[in-house]
Amino acid sequence: MDTKLDPSRDDLPLMANTSHMLVKHYVLDLDVNFESQTIEGTIVLFFEDGNQVKKQTSSTKEICQLESNEACTFRTPEPCHIPATNARTDSSKLGYNDFAICDKGEKDTFDKDGNHDNQEQASGISSSEYCCDTRNHGREDFLLVLDCCDLSVLKVEEVDVAAVPGIEKFTRSSKLSVISEELRNEVVGELVTLPADRWREQLDYYARCGQAPGCGELFFDTDTWSLQIRKPGALTASEFPHAIRIWYKTKPEGRSVAWTSDQSGRPCVYTVGSPINNRALFPCQEPPVAMSTWQATVRAAASFVVLMSGENSAKPAQLREGCSSWHYYVTMPMPAATLTIAVGCWTEIKLEKDLVTERPFSSSEATFRCAGVCGHVEYPCRFQNASATAQEVIPHRVFAPMCLRDVCQETLLPLIPPCLSAAHSVLGTHPFSRLDILIVPANFSSLGMASPHIIFLSQSTLTGMNHLCGTRLCHEIAHAWFGLAIGARDWTEEWLSEGFATHLEDVFWTKAQQLSPHEAQEQQELRACLRWRRLQDELRNSPEEMQVLRPSKEKTGQVSDSGASVVKHGLNPEKIFMQVHYLKGYFLLRFLAKRLGSETYFSFLRKFVHTFHGQLILSQDFLQMLLESIPEEKRQDLSVENIFRDWLESSGMPKLLPDQLVLLLEHLLEQKTLKPQTLQSLQRTYRLQEQDAEVRHRWCELVVKHRHAQAHRHVERFLLEDQAMGVYLYGELMVSEDARQQQLARRCFELAKVQMDRPSADVVAQMLF
Repeated sequence: MDTKLDPSRDDLPLMANTSHMLVKHYVLDLDVNFESQTIEGTIVLFFEDGNQVKKQTSSTKEICQLESNEACTFRTPEPCHIPATNARTDSSKLGYNDFAICDKGEKDTFDKDGNHDNQEQASGISSSEYCCDTRNHGREDFLLVLDCCDLSVLKVEEVDVAAVPGIEKFTRSSKLSVISEELRNEVVGELVTLPADRWREQLDYYARCGQAPGCGELFFDTDTWSLQIRKPGALTASEFPHAIRIWYKTKPEGRSVAWTSDQSGRPCVYTVGSPINNRALFPCQEPPVAMSTWQATVRAAASFVVLMSGENSAKPAQLREGCSSWHYYVTMPMPAATLTIAVGCWTEIKLEKDLVTERPFSSSEATFRCAGVCGHVEYPCRFQNASATAQEVIPHRVFAPMCLRDVCQETLLPLIPPCLSAAHSVLGTHPFSRLDILIVPANFSSLGMASPHIIFLSQSTLTGMNHLCGTRLCHEIAHAWFGLAIGARDWTEEWLSEGFATHLEDVFWTKAQQLSPHEAQEQQELRACLRWRRLQDELRNSPEEMQVLRPSKEKTGQVSDSGASVVKHGLNPEKIFMQVHYLKGYFLLRFLAKRLGSETYFSFLRKFVHTFHGQLILSQDFLQMLLESIPEEKRQDLSVENIFRDWLESSGMPKLLPDQLVLLLEHLLEQKTLKPQTLQSLQRTYRLQEQDAEVRHRWCELVVKHRHAQAHRHVERFLLEDQAMGVYLYGELMVSEDARQQQLARRCFELAKVQMDRPSADVVAQMLF
């Protein structure tokens, strides 16, 4: 693939060389400072063993080509003042909340890029040579590349995991007499591969290792999109330290978080779902393939509440007067882009007991647990837990500014249990054990955003009746399965998240309202019509290249040898406001559900969720499994290739279902005039003469209304072959006052009247004579 980047283009670069090393776990230790509008602290990264990676070359040459022709210059270690890690010799006594205190050390000096001002060490090796040639044919060091933007990096060091008491259990030796790089990497390799039933022990040792002292600073440099780290003498990924600590500070203008005020005027900060994801919150590996776990300790003034993606409902621990610490952890590996944090003066909103309106579905609706082992990497999975599988409504909390308490109690809180229960009745096991919902500040640019264990909702969903709030809540709940538990391996295939969530929101919402089948169908048809018109408007006003759901086509999912890639149109400002992935994806899934039948389709979807949860997918993974579940005689023209061609790799409007075509044609019948070219294009695009009788009837009405003589043969065929529905058309032909059309009506009647039943023939004869 072409990995050269043009800064003037709108593609988002993913720079991390994940083909060489993969982050398996992050330990964040952060302080939130509202005065300076910065988040500052350390992050410790634990990497997968380099021996498991086939290619051991670095990607420095690629990085330089991607960014510019300027040579990279590395910051080299020298003594400097760094905020204290509070690393303790007796680390066996460390607990989850026993991290660095709120007080910080002396201020550091920064260079023009915001990096700690380490001077170049006289090593006799040219930095530019390292930048431009990293094949291991000489003495070049391996270069670790992380995604990083809008961050001030102060220092990078190797972590001495061997200094942690008791760590020898992760080595082949009972005593650590000789400490080497190989031994430290062996410890990390054993730690990151502990079995799922030892997750508590694993988190504890991650925390202990995160507090271990450093054992040598590392060379580093930053550019617009990345942080590049090397250790002199480490020529391959397997020789590079597998546990490193990075000291850094966010910038007030950083694009991953928004510093603002809530609806009560109090300061807050939260991740905004930025196009650049979390690389301006912490250095990380952004490509989805870098699925990792994390734990974080976040300190803030005692008046603030810290909410975060985490399996635990964290409670504050007071460190000293006016300063509290919050700890969260995640044991299910997910891309770093899914991590979310929000810090503000939020209040937990609860329902008064007499207002509780929980209406869970009966457990009989959830008796579809799939048997068999999971296909993902090992972690404590809820799909293998019988009690979790039967849990229709997971524990949940709502947070908002106090000024929104009443409207949250009235509108939002009563909706959560029925919406969660509806989702469970459709898809089964909730992938996450709990849920926080936060009403975010007014500057939030969307109606909602889902992350592991937490949903952001806009205050706009709370006004009026509960319809908007309910549908949006269902949409974000659906992302727990599609977007989070099952993610896209290539971010350009956004429809795998948004298309599914849009389709499922209707299904969840009708169940949450407990509508009858007829009422549910009516509501869903109305919403389909509204979405169709919205999609038409968007496609009329957007560039064709932005209308394609699979823009990279056959190159989808491909990366460079190092693992670097680009997200096509990822930085295009128009993309943020476009809904084509939502709407075209929705209509594709609606088409497939209609073709299979609703019951068959959702039964398949539950199996698909069980097969692929905890994994990343491409479009073909879903489509191939779906088609394999359809008997061959019912597939007709369905194939992965045809769906790619008609739906995913083409611009413009998608293929229509018959009822959608009827709606379209009825809308066109309301128009006073249509040009012959328009009618020809319509017939050619949708092959109207090949559709069912309902569609062809509307098409014939259009032909007659606009006296489209080129399609008179379609009208003649309909009158002769579809006599049960053709009586009305005779009248239309006669009242058109067009001699050719009146002659067509009389000719068809002469041919058909012998076969027509007497009442119908009498009615037509009165129209014609």
